[in-house]
Amino acid sequence: MTPNGTAIRSIRTASKVSLRQLALRTGRHRSFLSRVERGLSGASTETIQSIAQALNVPTAAITREG
Repeated sequence: MTPNGTAIRSIRTASKVSLRQLALRTGRHRSFLSRVERGLSGASTETIQSIAQALNVPTAAITREG
């Protein structure tokens, strides 16, 4: 499963969720999430699922496979 950073950022900003808030909700570091959004870092399936849950969207909405 490959994260789609553009989709993550788009959904996050449309939901008015800051990177800091997303970090708190997922238990991941803000700089790591920023790298995922910019496509500089991959993410485990667990992390992708955690991000999707924190943004209240299906996992497919934030992956390249979806």
